[in-house]
Amino acid sequence: MCEAFVRHYAGDRFEVHSSGIEAGKLNPLVVQAMIEIGISMKDQYAKPVQEYIDRSEHFDYVITVCDESNAERCPLFPGKHERIHWSFADPSAIPGTDEEKLIGIRVIREEIHQKVQQWLLEH
Repeated sequence: MCEAFVRHYAGDRFEVHSSGIEAGKLNPLVVQAMIEIGISMKDQYAKPVQEYIDRSEHFDYVITVCDESNAERCPLFPGKHERIHWSFADPSAIPGTDEEKLIGIRVIREEIHQKVQQWLLEH
């Protein structure tokens, strides 16, 4: 979601990449929640972070968005960059029916949305 928001609001100012600790498929309920507010996640996919590390990619900012229980698993990127950590609940850890999960995902979506907009105002 963070990647989609930055691309939506500032794709002309930032080259945006995202990855996960592990590769996987995008959560379809997350995709649905973003579509609800008119933001597509088309062409986004869960890329493993190790690919970026192995290629020694350089980033000006590395923003981690995992919850505090997974923060220690976030890898360190080589090179000089500003590392920022934003703690959000993991959408895939929300229990319940799809509708209950979607309600929780909407809350997380709005938290991320607000944080991205705030950060973009400062950068």
